[in-house]
Amino acid sequence: MNCFRFFIIAMVLTLSLAAGGSSASARPESIRVALIRGAETLRIEGTGLLVTDGRGEPLRVELPLEVKRVRDGVAVNGRSVPGLIVSAPARVAVNGKGYRGVLEVSAADRGLLVINELPLEEYLIGLINCEISSAWPMEAIKSQAVIARSYAIYQKQARRGAPYQLESSVLDQVYEGCDIEDSRAARGVQETAGEVLTYDDKVIQAFYHSNCAGHTENSKNVWGLALPYLRGVPCQYCLDANPINWEQILPLKKVEAALRAAGFQVAGLRELKVQGRNESGRAQEVLASGAKGKTATIPAVAFRKALGYGVVKSTKFEIRMSGEDALISGSGSGHGVGLCQWGAKQRALDGFQYREILSYYYPGVKLAKGYGQ
Repeated sequence: MNCFRFFIIAMVLTLSLAAGGSSASARPESIRVALIRGAETLRIEGTGLLVTDGRGEPLRVELPLEVKRVRDGVAVNGRSVPGLIVSAPARVAVNGKGYRGVLEVSAADRGLLVINELPLEEYLIGLINCEISSAWPMEAIKSQAVIARSYAIYQKQARRGAPYQLESSVLDQVYEGCDIEDSRAARGVQETAGEVLTYDDKVIQAFYHSNCAGHTENSKNVWGLALPYLRGVPCQYCLDANPINWEQILPLKKVEAALRAAGFQVAGLRELKVQGRNESGRAQEVLASGAKGKTATIPAVAFRKALGYGVVKSTKFEIRMSGEDALISGSGSGHGVGLCQWGAKQRALDGFQYREILSYYYPGVKLAKGYGQ
């Protein structure tokens, strides 16, 4: 890390703490989040921007910054530079979205990579309205703050030395910056400041999902790894969430193309059939029958991934054939592991505190302070 970049980051973190950031530690915990990957162009603007070329040399540039991926790196307003580091006292806007902290722009194998480094507690405030709604009961907001913090710290430790620790999408946690922050999101984060979930004194992989449709899932059924705190539990609290049920009508040719792209040997697809269900009621496998009697057995988790998480919203589904189409109907949303967000909302409405909500969805965990490091 060059001295000028260190100065910028230290200044931003210091200003954040002075402005009311978390006091969980003398030096605020930071996190590095990949905001954008693969874009060819960016527009960056803000008030009072500090801009360097990635090697610590200040850049005198007019705003807004028009950033492009060029053959030898990055171009800013037509000027070629090895990289770009941008910060501001309040916010930096990238393609119209505001972010706190420091932004780093570099050339990736394909397009541009934008990384946002900021205090963890500020990241969480922006995350709340991406993952749930700050209009939900406060105990549900606190639950979300704790699990998002735990997940972030776990990933930071697991990806130590990597360029960034988190994606800003459903690949990790959805984060769209500071423009959707509000006082209730800030309250939920501040009232749980520094709190994480631990098991055997280690911060857990606090996976969570939208709606389990009646029973959460064992981690082993999704990722092949059995973790004691990620066991499936009954959850009737999310069943009144709307919508809980979904249906998709997909042409078999489209399904076949998606499966083949995912590496499954399927040709002349004629029929799809669910084979087996686990204890949570989710499909275990899908039998794909093709021409000349050839079949392929596809794990339901892989089937869902191949067709798209927004298409097959969970593995709690059934399949019916109708001519050249497959009718896939199911319930719930997400992988089903860990906390059910809609279930947590209802439990909060029923009077449960966030500690009780968390201990229900993550059996055997403890609530600890200080990031568990």
